[in-house]
Amino acid sequence: MNLPILTGMMPVAPTIFHEDGGLDLDGQRNTTDFLIESESDGICILANYSEQFSLNDDERIAVIDTTMERASGRTPVIVTTSHFSARIARERVITAQDRGASLVMMMAPFFGATMRVDEGTVLEYFKRVFDGIEIDLMIQDAPLSTTPVSVALLDRISHEVPQLKYVKIEIARSADKVRDLIVAVGSSIPGLFTGEEAVTLIHDLEAGVIGSMSSGALPYELRRVVTAFGAGRHEEARMEWERLLPMIQYENRQLGLLATKVLLKEGGIIASDCVRHPLTPARKEHREEFLATARRVDPLILRWASTE
Repeated sequence: MNLPILTGMMPVAPTIFHEDGGLDLDGQRNTTDFLIESESDGICILANYSEQFSLNDDERIAVIDTTMERASGRTPVIVTTSHFSARIARERVITAQDRGASLVMMMAPFFGATMRVDEGTVLEYFKRVFDGIEIDLMIQDAPLSTTPVSVALLDRISHEVPQLKYVKIEIARSADKVRDLIVAVGSSIPGLFTGEEAVTLIHDLEAGVIGSMSSGALPYELRRVVTAFGAGRHEEARMEWERLLPMIQYENRQLGLLATKVLLKEGGIIASDCVRHPLTPARKEHREEFLATARRVDPLILRWASTE
């Protein structure tokens, strides 16, 4: 699509449910408003953190349409379109493109703990999915996948799938992989991002990423980190990141995808922090500990609704 490369903080939006597990599209709209007014540089939907694995196809469309309509051009929207099947992944990419997404994010195909794909087949997979497609691609390199995505493979894909403009690197030793990728591919993949609740953000910025696609818990605060670092104020960025670390670590190690919903509900942005079974709600003790930690940080997510 030859669009400018996106940079900065692009949080992953959770999918909001009512207490009975049905989609809460009003809650989705409120979450979109919050993320935009947190000065986010983009919003990612339908990621693993968004519980995409618990949604049917009609619900996916509803979340895309609701987010696109609410965003209304105020910020780019990134749609996750991962699927093991190249045919279904391609259909999802076309749907996202037709509905106005700025780019799509995908993982290499895998299923379960043992069904992985070799490098030649991964390359063919992305060639099939993106043949004739205009929208840009971000490949998500995350520990959830059992299909490894090596630096050499990403280099190969970048030469044969021109839509590949972004990689989100979330694996262990992410900073090392960022540095290796920059050496290997140069400017052919300009959009290197980090994620994982921003637990390695400052180290990945030092390695060369241009943004973060972490959770929606601290979008305003983490954008300040990314912006300060990009402006050369590295010590300011590090100090702000370290101030946020107790929340980041609690989210990363204890609550995972429950954390943002707990904060959104506590802040009055959504009515329910429900997740779909077999996921289970946060334990009372964890919720209280996390919120106590959050109040010491005083993030915008706990104050935003009261200022509206």
